[in-house]
Amino acid sequence: MSLRHHHCVDPQEITCIILSGGRGSRMGGVDKGLQPFMGSSMVLHAAQRLRPQVCKVMISANRNISTYLSFCDEVWPDSKGEFEGPLAGFKVGLEHTQTKYLLTAPCDCPHLPLDLAARLGQGLLDQNAQLAMARAPELGVLRAQPVFCLMRANVLQSLEEFMQRGGRKIEDWSQTLKRVMVDFDQKEDDPLAFSNVNTPEQLMALEGALQHSKENA
Repeated sequence: MSLRHHHCVDPQEITCIILSGGRGSRMGGVDKGLQPFMGSSMVLHAAQRLRPQVCKVMISANRNISTYLSFCDEVWPDSKGEFEGPLAGFKVGLEHTQTKYLLTAPCDCPHLPLDLAARLGQGLLDQNAQLAMARAPELGVLRAQPVFCLMRANVLQSLEEFMQRGGRKIEDWSQTLKRVMVDFDQKEDDPLAFSNVNTPEQLMALEGALQHSKENA
């Protein structure tokens, strides 16, 4: 997708928060973001890919705070510190961003797109939306990637009210806003960009696939 002839969001107006506050249940309860990946850790790979796209990188984490702080500008736990799920990470990000926009991404997609913010920003501005959500091919079908969002910082009140009513799903909350879906299905898009890791087996598989891709580049 070309970004020419479109409005783009200035990276200096975007803060990013990487969500790494989960229990890592399917990884045996380990801190998923800190799992070794391609010579470092999953969260560091994600942070390095996001850093050029935004003005500040924050991480939402509920343990190993000092370790995470070495990878980013700020670390914020869930407000209740109770592993409340990804929307709690969205909320803490919106509470602490000082820019017009917040970009969200998970720690378990270490090969995320290098043009994520630009593409979501283009979609957001073109449609004058409140939130842009990525959509990518999975098994031949375009599927929403709810943790990959760019939103206007002024949606915080909407999120707080949704969570106060007991809402917990990103998809449900996003549908209460003016939302645009942004497709990452172009020929030049990396098919591994939205590969996420939930188990040790998936971690090994992604490492192997990326290594194979690098060797055959």
